[in-house]
Amino acid sequence: MPNPKRRHSQQRSAKRRTHYKAEKLTLSKDSTTEEIHKRHRAHVSDGKLYYKGKLVMEKAPLKA
Repeated sequence: MPNPKRRHSQQRSAKRRTHYKAEKLTLSKDSTTEEIHKRHRAHVSDGKLYYKGKLVMEKAPLKA
């Protein structure tokens, strides 16, 4: 199996890593709860799950 004769230079690694950037989160405001959340994600408000401004699921009561 062929192996590299010497390791890659630090400059070569640095050039590759320049494209790994942190992206800014896109936030939205829910129309019904007025709560700020990540876009295209369901979010919990007062124990209820909302998605696109609609109630998706209510929290089930705990069994004693």
